[in-house]
Amino acid sequence: MKITIALAQMDISFGKPAENFSKIESFVAQAASEHADIVVFPEMWNTGYDLSRFDDIADANGSQALHVCQALAQKYHIMIHAGSVATKRDQQFFNTTYVFNEDGELLTTYDKVHLFGLMREDEFLTPGNAQDHFEVKGTPATSVICYDIRFPEWLRTLSLSGSRIIFVPAEWPTPRIPQWRTLLAARAIENQSFVVAVNRVGADPDNHFGGHSTVIDPLGNEVLTLGDDEELKTVTINTSAMDKVRGFMPVFADRRPDLYE
Repeated sequence: MKITIALAQMDISFGKPAENFSKIESFVAQAASEHADIVVFPEMWNTGYDLSRFDDIADANGSQALHVCQALAQKYHIMIHAGSVATKRDQQFFNTTYVFNEDGELLTTYDKVHLFGLMREDEFLTPGNAQDHFEVKGTPATSVICYDIRFPEWLRTLSLSGSRIIFVPAEWPTPRIPQWRTLLAARAIENQSFVVAVNRVGADPDNHFGGHSTVIDPLGNEVLTLGDDEELKTVTINTSAMDKVRGFMPVFADRRPDLYE
């Protein structure tokens, strides 16, 4: 199965949801014009890491993100992986992923499981506790968010549930871009899956963010990698590559869960 993916590498306006919502349609429109099947956004693109103001700026019940992304998916007839957004539910804050099909139907919701203390997520956010699974043109897929990729056991758990494409929205700082690329390649190789990772660019008061959004194949090769500017680029993958890799090296069949589960 061939899938065309658009990476929307966005410069996020710190703490200004109105500005961020106003720019996403141009990305979706461009992705649709380039015949992408799905467009993917970065982590917390609605607010950035303006955590101390979440009571004022987080999306209540995700209502705005749901309304806007559903409408855009319907208008442009394209799947939207809405990266993640800052949400507020029951007086708690979450880092939440939404995925919509080309008819605007919500396919899945995922709250970031591993909270990143170095950016104070653990002080403000509530961690998720559930997997997410959906399909892109019939291919099973899943989402994790940024820091989650440092926990290989979590991605292996998701892959054991059948996922073959791993989506990774992120706000990954520039100094750690070498680790970003290495970790993503490792997660692709060990899970024999495609990894689609979209990082933001630009800066907030405390960090610079390095972009280098990428698509990595099941052998760890970078199929497409962006630079450090705001841009959208598309790439087409062929998911049959996973069948060849998994057939040649049956890692999942050779596991010894009796020793480590």
